[in-house]
Amino acid sequence: MSRTAHVTLTPSNMTELGSKAPDFRLPDIDGSLVSLADFESHKGLLVIFMCNHCPYVKHIRRALAEFADRNMSPDLAIVGINSNDATAYPADSPEKMTEESKEAGYGFPYLYDESQDVAKAYHAACTPEFFLYDERRVLIYRGQFDDSRPGQDTPVTGSDLQAAVDALREDREVSRKQIPSVGCSIKWR
Repeated sequence: MSRTAHVTLTPSNMTELGSKAPDFRLPDIDGSLVSLADFESHKGLLVIFMCNHCPYVKHIRRALAEFADRNMSPDLAIVGINSNDATAYPADSPEKMTEESKEAGYGFPYLYDESQDVAKAYHAACTPEFFLYDERRVLIYRGQFDDSRPGQDTPVTGSDLQAAVDALREDREVSRKQIPSVGCSIKWR
């Protein structure tokens, strides 16, 4: 008889499409402050709630770095936000975020939401969780990266998120059929 570890999955809250991007101003791992206004010139903005220790983020880590390298451009800005309580989860501290960003090869700003106010404003629930906004900062996608999950043989492709980004770039409507992201819950204080 095999033993299976039981992990409680937290799904995305599936924030209503058409919602406006909440403002933020957070420190990047390099010490600079980054705000929503810094991305005004981009056609789209992808906000990713993520952290260092979550097995679901670790599962897509390499593909996420490749996705960002392939897609970041004057058209699309990408920002990662860690809102986990670093006191209770030291692996998610800003110092560890710097290490993780370097090891993973993330080429996007990786911000720390110590107060957790930004995660609350976005109605973020899990890591990883993806919010794609158009040029007016209206939410057009809030679904999964792809169908792959830790412990499965399904390859990590980023196909669901890539389809949404491609539609944005090609001025097509993003499919409203969106599957919630699932992962670890944000570690609230």
